[in-house]
Amino acid sequence: MKKPILLISMALVLASCGSEQGQTDTVKETTSPTDSTQAVEKQPKVAEPEKAKLTSGVDLQYIDKAVRPQDDFYRYVNGKWLNEYVIPADKSRFGAFNALRDKSEKDVKTIIDTLAGNTYEKDTDEQKVSDLYNSYMDVESIEKAGTAVLNDDLAKINAIESYDDLSAYMSYADMFTDSPMGLYVYIDLKDSNKHITYVAQSGLGLPEKDYYFNEDEKFKNIRAKYLTLVENMFTLAEFKNPAQAAQTVMAIETKIADGHWSNVQNRDTEKTYNLKSYDEFKALMPDLNIDAWMSGTTLSGVEQVVVNQPDYLEKLNTLVTETSIDDWKTYYTWKLLDSSASYLPKKFDDENFKFYGTVLSGTTEQKDRWKRGISTVNGSIGELVGKVYIKSYFPPDAKKRMDNMIENLRKAYGESIKELDWMSEETKVKALDKLSKFDPKIGYPSVWKDYSALHITKDSLVTNMREVQKWGIADNRNRLGQPINRTEWAMNPQTVNAYYNPVKNEIVFPAGILQPPFFNLAADDAVNYGGIGAVIGHEMGHGFDDQGSQFDGDGNLKSWWTDEDLAKFKEKSGMLVDQYNGFTVLDGTANVNGELTQGENIGDLSGLTIAYRAYKNAYPENVEIDGLSSDERFFFGWAQIWRGKMRDEAMLSQVATNPHSPAEFRGNGPLRNFPPFLELFEVKEGDKMFLPEDKRVKIW
Repeated sequence: MKKPILLISMALVLASCGSEQGQTDTVKETTSPTDSTQAVEKQPKVAEPEKAKLTSGVDLQYIDKAVRPQDDFYRYVNGKWLNEYVIPADKSRFGAFNALRDKSEKDVKTIIDTLAGNTYEKDTDEQKVSDLYNSYMDVESIEKAGTAVLNDDLAKINAIESYDDLSAYMSYADMFTDSPMGLYVYIDLKDSNKHITYVAQSGLGLPEKDYYFNEDEKFKNIRAKYLTLVENMFTLAEFKNPAQAAQTVMAIETKIADGHWSNVQNRDTEKTYNLKSYDEFKALMPDLNIDAWMSGTTLSGVEQVVVNQPDYLEKLNTLVTETSIDDWKTYYTWKLLDSSASYLPKKFDDENFKFYGTVLSGTTEQKDRWKRGISTVNGSIGELVGKVYIKSYFPPDAKKRMDNMIENLRKAYGESIKELDWMSEETKVKALDKLSKFDPKIGYPSVWKDYSALHITKDSLVTNMREVQKWGIADNRNRLGQPINRTEWAMNPQTVNAYYNPVKNEIVFPAGILQPPFFNLAADDAVNYGGIGAVIGHEMGHGFDDQGSQFDGDGNLKSWWTDEDLAKFKEKSGMLVDQYNGFTVLDGTANVNGELTQGENIGDLSGLTIAYRAYKNAYPENVEIDGLSSDERFFFGWAQIWRGKMRDEAMLSQVATNPHSPAEFRGNGPLRNFPPFLELFEVKEGDKMFLPEDKRVKIW
């Protein structure tokens, strides 16, 4: 079943450091000083170099001396691991992020196993975690229940007799399964002190519109196997004419995809912000009963709607009435089966995995059921687990050192902005103002989510997941007209990732990522600045990437640039786009999409640049540990956090849909533009890491 929408679509609002995007502390009430330059200068002083003897924190065992660092620094640092490591059968990729995620998963399992073995009073936190996990692990009950658990939803679909009925059901389906048009409530991008209603495209079973139209054999094969999945699922559910039903679903989804905006188009925040009155929104789809649709969303009194893709809704209006009611019922039956497969008997789960796990990702084995159970609990009520997690796995010293590093990077960022030769003083003042207002959050939220309205039992997994969805929908819809909750997090404390949210101008670092190789309390800080320091800089960089730079320090989508400075910024970021467009994968058969990955690439380059500067400010002495200088350890720390391998199928999906570049380009790409690296390792013309000076990009 589709996860509840707890926040706005992550692709639109959050920028994360990880190679994979997930689904989503004391927040300082900052005010803007009159002199923003002075505000940055008033940040705490940088730390003195530590005197204690610490380890290097570098994974020396993975160095491949057959590779010259001047030709491929990423492979030089990680080559032995890349050559020898075999991706586990239940994973489509593996690397530094995944290894730490595995550790977090095991830590969470320890917590949940303890809870799951006991009985608790109804509606306590412990009872909810225990019963949700146990209902997932109760395979016998799931098999016994079969598809009867879907009967109520199937009855709703079968009751559709008119386009008015269809309009009402569309919003219901959007909340619980999937539909061509989705609705959510989130902060108004142009008025960050209030919530507003958003409507966006949805409704596809394949990852992105290109999967329906690309004539490359790889994509043709995926479409054929998707058709087989749909047919097989209808067969397992004992529906009549499964082959014909599958063709109907594919035809409808292809028409939906034809109207969809691409991932690159959806990155244009200004173009996806189309404020409409309710009547103007209705006028986009005159053939639908929008009043009936809105009534199904559980919202009332909606006066304004931000439409992300207006011409898509116009095309959907035509598609809806050109498609028969019976065909729509077939489509929605498929959406119900597809979204429920993981919670149905094994034959459905296995069939679902054969396509989404193997065909799209290359994974040959399902994860152990306990791992999927942990993921379900984390995705549903993760902060209840997080409360326990931080007590056992997040030492107070980690927060202290993170506080210090963040302020060192903020200071370094301010210094760098002041020195920019391409930006006017007018724009610098506003950039420094935004920097001064960054709101860092470390480890865990200061106010935990309230799950008191969520009721979980041990009796039925599907019932429990539906209750989770209802809770999430109510939580989201109830925000309309309410103040902004600035203490809320979009990730659980146990998550191995980090993010920047432009509408809150916040940078967030969950406890899960504050462990080696990103953050090593036992290591000298050179490797930490190259690791978590660069992650901090990356998230700060998102505040000034092609999307984040469109938001001011108060989180409003509002230009603070002079026209000339904005043109220079776009010229520099365009050079970076061109660089990444030139990177290829899958033996040269697919290219990285420099436009799609632009924001993350700017974040990576900014993170490396600012982390290095902050490190040199804090630790100017060059100290040798394990035969490596401080500067060398910094760059080793950088390269080893991107260590990773990916199956071909997952790589194809990565370059087609993911805003993050593949790991090797995250490791090498920024270094090719960074003079301190090129000078330290004596990279010269003819070396593969070499870029001519006029091709190098320095934005921040």
